[in-house]
Parts: sequence; C-alpha cells; structure tokens
Amino acid sequence: MSGRSGSHPGWEVVIGIETHVQLSTASKMFSGASTAFGAAPNVNACAVDLALPGVLPVPNRGAIERALAFGLAIGATIHRQSVFARKNYFYPDLPKGYQISQYERPIVTGGGLAVATGDGERTIRLTRAHLEEDAGKSLHEGLPAEAAALVGRDGSGIDLNRAGTPLLEVVSEPDLRSAAEAAAYARRLHALVTWIGICDGNLQEGSFRCDANVSVRREGAPLGTRCEIKNLNSFRFLELAIEYEAHRQIELIEDGGSVRQETRLYDSARNETRPMRSKEDAQDYRYFPDPDLPPLAIDEDWIERVRAALPELPDTVRERFVAEHGITSYDAAQLTASRELAGYYEEAAAALPARDAAGFKLAANWVLGEFSAARNRDGVAIANAPVAPALLADILRHVAGGTISASAAKTLFNEMWNAGLRSGGVGDAIGVLPAWAGAASASSAIDAMIERLGLRQLSDESEIEAIVDAVLAAQPAVVAEFRAGREKAFNALVGQVMKASHGKANPGRVSALLRAKLV
Repeated sequence: MSGRSGSHPGWEVVIGIETHVQLSTASKMFSGASTAFGAAPNVNACAVDLALPGVLPVPNRGAIERALAFGLAIGATIHRQSVFARKNYFYPDLPKGYQISQYERPIVTGGGLAVATGDGERTIRLTRAHLEEDAGKSLHEGLPAEAAALVGRDGSGIDLNRAGTPLLEVVSEPDLRSAAEAAAYARRLHALVTWIGICDGNLQEGSFRCDANVSVRREGAPLGTRCEIKNLNSFRFLELAIEYEAHRQIELIEDGGSVRQETRLYDSARNETRPMRSKEDAQDYRYFPDPDLPPLAIDEDWIERVRAALPELPDTVRERFVAEHGITSYDAAQLTASRELAGYYEEAAAALPARDAAGFKLAANWVLGEFSAARNRDGVAIANAPVAPALLADILRHVAGGTISASAAKTLFNEMWNAGLRSGGVGDAIGVLPAWAGAASASSAIDAMIERLGLRQLSDESEIEAIVDAVLAAQPAVVAEFRAGREKAFNALVGQVMKASHGKANPGRVSALLRAKLV
C-alpha cells in the first residue's frame, strides 16, 4: 500500500467509516422504553419496539436535539425538513421486518472532522449523519439460565432490549488512506461525541461501533470494489481489521483474482476478516417513507437553542490553550482528548500562583504524566481523582518555589493519591488530607507531609557549598578529568553532591556552585 500506508508500492487503500453512535437518551428512538444497559433479556422491549398491531412510533425529541448538536459541532448543513424511512430486511432480531432510518433526506449532511496524520492535520469530509433505531441482539452462547432451560444448551435466543435504541449513523467520505488514519478519525469522532454529551462512548457496551468500507486500487485508478467490515468496537481492532483486509484484497488481485463486494466480520483471535454475507446496495433495502411518521420539521429557534447549549468545542479549547497558555499544539491536543481532562488541567492552571508559560507547561506535563498514569493505573475517573486540581497546583507551587525537587514532588503526589484511596476520600482528598495530617487546611497538610516524608529541598547556599567542597576534595581525579575537557566528569560530580545530600540539594544551585569552583 502506497501513500500513508506504505507497505505495498503502487497501491492505494481507500477507506470510509460508518459509525453507529448510540445517543445518550433515557428512552428509545420511537418509544418510552428504557435504554438502560445490562437489564435481563427483553425486559426493556415494549409493544412499539415490537411493532405490535395498533401501535405508532413517536420521535424522541432528545435524540433529535443530539443530532442537531452534532451537526452544529462539525459545521454541517442541518436540514429544516428530513424524512424517516423504512429500511426493509429480515433478521431474527428485527421483529418488525424493517428498521426506521433516514435515507434520501437525512437530518445532517456535510461537515468535516480534523484528524492528525503523519504529515500534519487534514479534514475528513462527512457525507451525512442520520437518525435511526438499533436492532436487537442474537444470543448464541452465554444464555441466561432460564432461557437455556427452554432452548437447550446449544440453542440461540433473541434479546430485544436494544431494539429501538436511538442511533446517529455518521458516514464519512472515502477520504481515509491508511488503517492508522482510520483509527485516528474514529478516536477524534469518539472524543467529539462524548465531549458534547450526545453519547457515553462506552465501547464495551456497544455505544460506539464502526463499520469500515475498504477497497484498494492502483495509484490513479478508479475506486475498487469495497468490502464492509462490520461492528468494530475497538480502535485497535479497527486498525488491525483494515490492515488485514487491505493486504487480503491486494494479494487477491495480484494473484489474478477479483474482489467480491461483501460484508465481512473481523476475528480478533485469528487477526483476520471472514465473509458474513454478500453486501447489499440501497435498492436491496427497498427504502420508502414511513407512513406512520410525518416529515421531521426543525425551525431556526430550535437550532439556536441547541447551539446555545453546546459547550466550547475541543478545537476551540485546543487553540485557546496554545494561544493563552503558550503550550505546544501536541500538549494541547493531548489535554483536549476528553472534556474532563481539559477541565482538570484548566482548573489546575487557574489555581497556579504564577500563571505564566513556565507554570502552564509544568501543569500540562503533570496532568499528562503523573496524574494520567495514576488514574489509568487505578482505574479512577477524573471526577473522582484523590488529587483534585487545586491540590495538584499546590504541589506545583512547591516545585516552582524550590521547596521540593521534581523527584520529591512525584513522591509527594503518590503519597497523597494513595492516602486518598486508602481513606476512602476519592474525589475529596482536600477534605481527607487535613484530617490525615492533623492540619487545619489542605495547604498546611501538604507542608506537614513534606516534613514528615523528609522531602524538603536543601537550598541554603552555605550548606550546599560545604557539601560541594567536600566532594571536590574527595574526587581529585574526576576534577582533573573535567579540567582536561571531559564534560561527563562534571555530571559525575553533580551526582556525587546529590548523593552526599541524600538527594535533597537544589540541583540548580549545585551546578552553579560546582562550575564557579571548577573555573
């Protein structure tokens, strides 16, 4: 693959992504049944979901507003009138025999999503985003005991709890040119829909699922025959599946064969795709407007209300962090990977005693480094972190002021974090620490902890000078090496001074004193 994929010279991989974004409503797209995850099979399926005689669907206003929010966030066209259609196909988990979706007149068309690539950033165009309902789920293993008793150990069951769950299907143009680029696009889309609060983004529960349309072609040739890889709910699996499928198609064509348009599934255990069924085209679904649902009319006031409720978008926050805080574009992109992380950093930055470029950089490094590592290690949500933003800012105040070294700060942070976890003060470490340290405030608790752990940095120049003099007297050979032009010898002397001070001497003062005495 040539271009961004690079593994098959002369070939280009062409990828489009269809993403099913489960909207974060409490009830379903066309009924009042619950969308709660994890209920016993068929508990959350009502008469409307099953299309029993005499029932009528009613669109979920909250789902429509979430679709509008998405359209506004990506700079798309929002159509003042859209149409719900019946998409006809038979599956055991689709009791109506059709799915209510949108086809010729969707609610959102166009727009784009900026994605970081190997050579910078470019915008992936979006074709459309349309509202639809989910189907149910076939269970072929792991049946509940009561179901297994009815159908037998080798039988299958149908769980209709998901039937009718509101989805926003987001369809990209075939603008992606590598598996890595496709994964980056999916991550950026996931970050956006969770940022604006229209989806919880839970990959394990199927709230965010991708179908990848993959084809290959010789450079400059027309588009090739595509295959669709269904139901990928992991960014890593998305990348691996596309990589495998592209290689499969290229090898097939190079061996004299041809690609057949079909739907395939990805087997993560074997890292391969395999055929599922022949790929349907739009005419196979026999779309027609749903006679039970009038056209969806959206006026300007409704759109403006949704716009006013949108949070500051991640691209805007990212640009603001770079412009106002002076941090790098890379750091800003990492900090805006989620709205919660950006909020944590911004609170910590606001609490810094010196709100300058150096302070902001230090805060960014700590949020992306120690804080994120601890949170991921212990599986703690940002909102429940034992070290709150103001507490982190207080730690950084001690670092910037020279009270403690960067190494000591890490020890202090971990002690605070673990103290909060042990005491059950997750999310309330500021309240826990004073009680733990016997202090009147969080700030004095930190001071008490620094003293208790012996972390205070030695900054008294006369004390450091005495240690430096002792090291120079004890290391005449190393001193001679430095004066002979070996810079590494200087680092060795710094190390000896730090060792003699038990790591407490201010490294900046140590270096300055050593250089002054070695001239």
